[in-house]
Amino acid sequence: MTLLVLVGPAGVGKGSLVKKMLASQSDLRLSVSATTRNPRPGEVDGIHYHFVSKDTFQEMIHKGQFLEWAEVHGSAYYGTPRKELEQAIADGKHLVLEIDLQGARQIRGKVQDSMSVFILPPSPEELERRLRGRGTETESEIQTRLKTAQNELAAASEFDYQVINEDLDQTASEIVDLLRNWKKED
Repeated sequence: MTLLVLVGPAGVGKGSLVKKMLASQSDLRLSVSATTRNPRPGEVDGIHYHFVSKDTFQEMIHKGQFLEWAEVHGSAYYGTPRKELEQAIADGKHLVLEIDLQGARQIRGKVQDSMSVFILPPSPEELERRLRGRGTETESEIQTRLKTAQNELAAASEFDYQVINEDLDQTASEIVDLLRNWKKED
């Protein structure tokens, strides 16, 4: 089974692509990250995140129980528990990680059978349109995400594949095809 790592700037459509792929592919499983932040309304422990205390998270770090982890904005920790990959392998499923650039860089070299895909927007203008269309961020947050996106886009060549998300169905299908044909080069 393969670990599928999906990375791209905020607003590029990673979440929508993952939902589309999971709905059509029974051998895919989405990894559930651990976090120390409090649940938001409607979030369920074990479904959206594994909500843990900072002490528990730090103990998990000490025991090497994460594939990757980061402290975000100095306030909360996020990470991918190794048990997510172990369970996917036991279940005979490919594990899908929807993570940031920092996390993807940590995973590189840690998991032998992993395929990384960087999701690109059709254009910078379309990325900004999508971010604004979500209606979930302030103007300041949008500007921060756009600036972060420039750095992330500059790193696209670090990934096994780069896929432009212009059409959701077509892009999801393309990623699944890449996964089905994946052979790790030694």
